[in-house]
Amino acid sequence: MNLFEAMHQFVRVVELGSFAAVANQLGVARSVVTRQIAGLEEHLGVKLLVRSTRSLTLTSAGGAYLEKCRLILDLVESAAAGVMEERQAPRGNLRVSLPLSFGLKRLAPLMLDFSRIYPEINLAMDFTDRKMNLIEEGIDLSVRITSRLEPGDIVRKLGTCRLMTVASPDYLARHGRPQHPSELSGHACIGYSPQANNRPWVFLVDGRQENVHLSFRLQANNGDALVEAAAQGLGITVQPDFIACDYVAAGKLEMLLEEFAPPELGIYAVLPSNRYLPHGVRVLIDFLSEKLGPAAAAT
Repeated sequence: MNLFEAMHQFVRVVELGSFAAVANQLGVARSVVTRQIAGLEEHLGVKLLVRSTRSLTLTSAGGAYLEKCRLILDLVESAAAGVMEERQAPRGNLRVSLPLSFGLKRLAPLMLDFSRIYPEINLAMDFTDRKMNLIEEGIDLSVRITSRLEPGDIVRKLGTCRLMTVASPDYLARHGRPQHPSELSGHACIGYSPQANNRPWVFLVDGRQENVHLSFRLQANNGDALVEAAAQGLGITVQPDFIACDYVAAGKLEMLLEEFAPPELGIYAVLPSNRYLPHGVRVLIDFLSEKLGPAAAAT
């Protein structure tokens, strides 16, 4: 038995939650992975996993061994990569998940520049607003724009974007201009996502965040569609600057409630685990941080 290979497969089984998923990734029969883990347990003389028809559960010994395996694998990968990176340009396959609107408007040109700079990296871009299981779907890095991170998320902050409250000149001429967030309940409001009614709009009032709960006459899970609806006079919406600013510059939308501007959203690189990062992933994070960070915003 190759102990290092068995440790690696053990970690993957825990992360993916099944022997079959690991076997599919490796392109081998499920029995190969099962025998590998069984051999590891026999070598150690302890049970690492409790198997049922529907799930795998770590034993207490398995949980302790898992953490040590991750540490050892990190050290081995880091040592090998550190030596190779001294003499090699970044290379290999890199799959990234990018949010749809921000990805197309801001990230796609940057990713193409990155691909030109690092031609030995095979880059695959997945544009979606769907939340993905990075490990199960083989994603090396996901860019996420949010005000709230999930517990356990492993991230690096790349930059920020601001939210803009906007409506068309036509709508404002017909319905008036709200002067305070509390007045929004008397207006037609347009919200993000099918669950938008459960998500209040947040404004800064007297230096404190204030949630404004609204009923939305129109909802969608895409900001471009909502900004276009606002531009056509259907109501007021709150959207990121990378979507709304061109409409404002063209005079199709006007900014509202600027003195109560919502808190900024963070732009994050989300990673699949706290294990060693491949050279290409680290290079991409540094590249995006330089292009999206405070220094880039000031230029």
